[in-house]
Amino acid sequence: MSFPTDVLSLSVVVPAYNEELRLPNTLTQILGYLERQGYRSEVLVADDGSSDGTAMLVEQLAAQHPTLHLLRLDHRGKGFAVRAGALAAAGEYVLLCDADLAVPIEEWEKLFGWLNRGYDVAIGSREGLGARRLGEPWYRHLMGRVFNLIVQAVAVGGIQDTQCGFKALRGEVAHDLFERVQVYGEHAPQVQGAAVTAYDVELLFLARRRGYRIAEVPVMWRYGTETKVSPVRDSWRNLRDVLTVRWYALRGKYQGLNSPLPIAVEKSVQRGS
Repeated sequence: MSFPTDVLSLSVVVPAYNEELRLPNTLTQILGYLERQGYRSEVLVADDGSSDGTAMLVEQLAAQHPTLHLLRLDHRGKGFAVRAGALAAAGEYVLLCDADLAVPIEEWEKLFGWLNRGYDVAIGSREGLGARRLGEPWYRHLMGRVFNLIVQAVAVGGIQDTQCGFKALRGEVAHDLFERVQVYGEHAPQVQGAAVTAYDVELLFLARRRGYRIAEVPVMWRYGTETKVSPVRDSWRNLRDVLTVRWYALRGKYQGLNSPLPIAVEKSVQRGS
């Protein structure tokens, strides 16, 4: 990859809630990778009101890595944290990735390949030719496929995996979309406990409405045994989020956006593309 050296090329946004155990390894991998690249970058950890030592840990690492920054937020859920991080990002491109780094940071190069071809949003996908899912229990995979059928029927058709926590956007596109989100926007209420959300669905719904080109890119993904996802609680919350997006659309909350355009959702068919 070749980027100008006089601009901030990449912002990596990592939402985190009580991640003092997993975050050190994740940030070590991300920072190490970025330091080996020939372009300017930054890492923003959006701390979702953690009650453990997450914020202190990031501050200690930031003292050694000037490109690492901490955003202290109220506890309003993952969607709100991702939004805050994306709006604070100053890079030409914005990469969103989970605190467990279930998708290796090197997979960013595949997403960039599609952005470099003129796409506006490139989303990591655990489905399609070339994707790899490691260590995932069968019932979790089944739950994910059922949820995707609902998402496609209600909000975002034609995308096989909206929920993979590894997405890249052009910087101006990220700011445009996250300024417009409603479900976990600036007035999102505070929550209790870990709050995994389906903010991705609204993000992609808005991207479609704005006429942005979306590429779905198969990646390698590893299931985390320490996942914070609750099968019952978060399945209900995610379903509610999807229905809320459709309800908001019916009520005209997304009025003023461009009319929906026919978007080509393409999948990379070769590893390393």
